[in-house]
Amino acid sequence: MTMHTTRRRLLVGASVLLAAPAVLRRRALAATTLTLGHGAAPGNPRSVAAEAFAKLVGEKTGGRVKVNIAGSEQLGNDAAMLTNMRMGALDITANSQGAVSALVPELATIGLPFLFEDSAAAFRVLDGPIGAELGEKFTAVGMTPLGWWDNGIRHTTNSKRPINTPADLQGLTIRTPADPMTIDIFQALGASTEQIAFSELYVALQQGVVDGQENPLANIATSKLYEVNKYISLTGHKWECNPLLMSQIALARLGADLEPVQAAAKEATDLQRKLAQEAAAKHLAEFKANSELAVNEVDRAAFQTATASVVEKWKTDYSDFVTKLLSAAKA
Repeated sequence: MTMHTTRRRLLVGASVLLAAPAVLRRRALAATTLTLGHGAAPGNPRSVAAEAFAKLVGEKTGGRVKVNIAGSEQLGNDAAMLTNMRMGALDITANSQGAVSALVPELATIGLPFLFEDSAAAFRVLDGPIGAELGEKFTAVGMTPLGWWDNGIRHTTNSKRPINTPADLQGLTIRTPADPMTIDIFQALGASTEQIAFSELYVALQQGVVDGQENPLANIATSKLYEVNKYISLTGHKWECNPLLMSQIALARLGADLEPVQAAAKEATDLQRKLAQEAAAKHLAEFKANSELAVNEVDRAAFQTATASVVEKWKTDYSDFVTKLLSAAKA
């Protein structure tokens, strides 16, 4: 009897030990928590889509993966978040094209002046071979694109006067992100440029540190930049994306949950693009209806002529990629 009981206990104990690795694996999966950082204000399409992504990840992984969102530059500016990703301190970021181009310079060429008429034209390029080639370049720096989000066509605001031609920018100081393409564009247009963190931009405009800035309409609206810049000139000088990037350190932690996370990213990307287009139309109508603001169209041909040298410069620096990009944009 004693021998039978002892043997049964041994068998039960052995089965528990055999099952333990599987239990531990399930617990490890259940404990997978990722952090997504971005710099957008609440209500911005990027912020809304980030929250949707977190919800979708939870649903598609059955709760095994949780995504915490830290927006409005809670984790630092875009450059700081990229550094944290490469160190393994941040898992995902919906970042800015300018900051990310410091790691993959070719990404800046997506913002060549007047390259894309609208966001739809840009996504026809980014969702094809050009985007795939950029993805390979990101892999080389330890990141994986989960989606190309829409940061929209960019326009110019200032506190001094309407901008109708490039000559109207003479004598103005325009805040730009630390993005070499945007800096090149505004210097070609005759403006002085200053690089100021987006989180500090409202105060810089309010205090007259800079005269104006450039951003998509959604950013101008959600960060209330129109309160301190009454002149909104629809320069449409460039289009930008917001790359949704995951560090390969975080990717390696997901295992079998990578596929549902990628599926969640695809749905969130589709949502963000839709919201961005709706927001641009909505905010433009609101700005035009606001009697305290002055919204004007510009002499587009004059701006294109003034920035032609920028295209030539980047053709020289990144000849092969820019040649393929220009060809894809015309297709």
